[in-house]
Amino acid sequence: MASYKTILVGTDGSESSFRAVRRAAGLAADTGATLLLVSAYAEMPDRDRRRAAEALGEESYKVMGSHPADDILREASDIAKQEGAKEVDTVCQAGDPVDVLVEVIDKRNVDLCIVGNRGLNSLAGRLLGSVPANISHRASCDVLIVHTTSGRGR
Repeated sequence: MASYKTILVGTDGSESSFRAVRRAAGLAADTGATLLLVSAYAEMPDRDRRRAAEALGEESYKVMGSHPADDILREASDIAKQEGAKEVDTVCQAGDPVDVLVEVIDKRNVDLCIVGNRGLNSLAGRLLGSVPANISHRASCDVLIVHTTSGRGR
């Protein structure tokens, strides 16, 4: 079996993605690997940014930029540490989730990418391509797809 030094898992804040975080954290704890939590987010168009600023005033930062993704990563990091991961790092980056994950895999010399199976069996996933399917084709490292939608996560 390969000795993994850096394990990446992507999260979008969904319960399904947090199940993948739990599985990745358990594996990182078992192998002593660094766990890299990654969250991609979409940039808010200027018009929507102005509307948010007008409607929310000083509170608009909560819905703009990377702030929501940063919150997701904080929660994911807490979950990972509860699951026993010792070394946890985070990356929050604007862009398409697959593009961001592939870029981080290459930049950070990731050995293993863990993704949930959400989207693999959906019509949209079959027509447009799901994150797990696209990652499995584009990643330069091993990819582990864990079952996160059946409620079987740890």
